[in-house]
Amino acid sequence: MQTSAVTTSAVQPHAIALLRVSLGVMALSHGLLKVFVFTLPGTVGYFESLGLPGFMAYLTIIGELGGGLALILGIYTRWISLAMIPLLLGATSIHLGNGWVFSNAGGGWEFPLFWSIALLVQAGLGGGSAIANRRFR
Repeated sequence: MQTSAVTTSAVQPHAIALLRVSLGVMALSHGLLKVFVFTLPGTVGYFESLGLPGFMAYLTIIGELGGGLALILGIYTRWISLAMIPLLLGATSIHLGNGWVFSNAGGGWEFPLFWSIALLVQAGLGGGSAIANRRFR
């Protein structure tokens, strides 16, 4: 019984770090997608087509790029995770009318909602192992 407790405590920080890095890579890739594939004007136009002000597109891109990098590096993991939740809840609300499954036309709301919950879990867990600077946990 003691062996499994030791193994769990030894593996847990690495599992937490894997979640953190995965969330960071996802955020970074979504930000880069908006910049290089959809382009800045295209992303602004999409936001405006939803009735949102165009500047929200820039804030979203900055949040995804900056938040993604911070998570990958393990900088202020708890705070960055919490700060990114409103972005994902906003995405969830945009996709509500498209149904549950994200493969639906226009994308459903399952993925951004799950991502929001994963960020909340990350905020609760902290940075895990191999973070850039332990004091930023």
